[in-house]
Amino acid sequence: MVGTVEREDLGALPLAPRNPLPYRQQVRAIRTFHTGLETLRDAGGPVTRLKLAPKWLMPPMVVATSPQGARDILARGGGHIDKTRVHHEMRRLLGANLFDLTHEPWLPRRRALQPIFTKQHVREFAGHMATAAQTVADSWADGTELDLDTECRKLTLRALGRSVLGLDLDEHSDAIAEPLRTALEYIADRALQPISAPRWLPTPARRRARAASSTLHKLADKILQACRTDPTRDAPLVQALIAASDPATGRPLSDDEIRDELIVFMLAGHDTTATTLTYAMWALGHHHDVQDRVRAEVVGIGDRELTPEDVPALGYTIQVLHEALRLCPPAAATARMAMRDVEVDGYRIEAGSMMAVGIYALHRDPALWERPLVFDPDRFSAQNSGGRDRWQYLPFGAGPRSCIGDHFAMLEATLALATIIRSAEIRSSDPHFPMIVPFTTVAAEPIRARVKSVNRIPAADSGGR
Repeated sequence: MVGTVEREDLGALPLAPRNPLPYRQQVRAIRTFHTGLETLRDAGGPVTRLKLAPKWLMPPMVVATSPQGARDILARGGGHIDKTRVHHEMRRLLGANLFDLTHEPWLPRRRALQPIFTKQHVREFAGHMATAAQTVADSWADGTELDLDTECRKLTLRALGRSVLGLDLDEHSDAIAEPLRTALEYIADRALQPISAPRWLPTPARRRARAASSTLHKLADKILQACRTDPTRDAPLVQALIAASDPATGRPLSDDEIRDELIVFMLAGHDTTATTLTYAMWALGHHHDVQDRVRAEVVGIGDRELTPEDVPALGYTIQVLHEALRLCPPAAATARMAMRDVEVDGYRIEAGSMMAVGIYALHRDPALWERPLVFDPDRFSAQNSGGRDRWQYLPFGAGPRSCIGDHFAMLEATLALATIIRSAEIRSSDPHFPMIVPFTTVAAEPIRARVKSVNRIPAADSGGR
């Protein structure tokens, strides 16, 4: 990753322009991480400054929605940029993990975990994804109407448990989904409030959040202790975390550190992948020609369980997922704190400012994308991707703090989507896909679709098709 070149004459640069929207509209926009940042961009330009409270209550904010602005914020590391109040609140509630650690403790943790998530290594984690997808698709009665969001969450939870954690999470679904949502909503709400109740005050929201954290930590501990007791247990991610160590110091992860990493992996491996699959299937349910192309591609592989080795033959399926991630990115925005004055797209950002990169706004900007609201997987073909600015498409973030699990997420989603579309024809019932962003992007309502079974083609008859 190439970092940014720091200018010596930052004082000569102008400050980012103040956003002209009325105060109340700014407050509403900044609490709506997806469409709200589009609103701020349209009113104030691709780099715009907000002051929502006195600096001693809440830092000034800068919203960047340009590729250069995203690069200037996310490509930096070291002492210039660090994590924000959101990450501080997450660390206090859910523990110190790779997502929320500040720079200095993050470095050895990243060094220790990076080898686990290489393209070659994550293939070991995807062994059960196709099986889980097939069992979910086989449970759909022909012609029934179902909620795609519920079904995709069932699928990713089942695959997560069986492929990486060594636990049947069907039995523990209530111990993951609701506690995660409760904890994350509390974190986001507290981080964006200028004035928060003191931590010693046992408010109802804090009691619920702490109970959710306790539930998640108990489950993570159960998973870890089962692997400590039985080192041969089929739980590749947990075993890899136990074996991991910082190559610079040789220090392994403590049990507390492993539990904290397992919790954030439950979030990324369950919640965000489920939403990506839900959006992709909803879109295919409205674009039957695209769905037919995906089905033809996977049928050409043959009537057998898909494996990671099949992914190179699923190029168009991957394009569908890229387009789903463009229109429904797991992180609608990502934030950093300026630890010293920095330059962002030609403007000086003062130390102590919180900087938000509007990923959702970048992905739907008509200045960057032709027909930005149209679902078109062909925009991600090799021919059409040439010359595109790398910083206008950021489904997994970018820079030193990009998502470490991006290869695993794409591998899982590709195998799941291909498996389901080979088995079922989807007809979406809802014309729109409502989104909310309590922390990550999720469906705001049930996503209804009618499914029809597809006759599987025997492998001996599918060659060359």
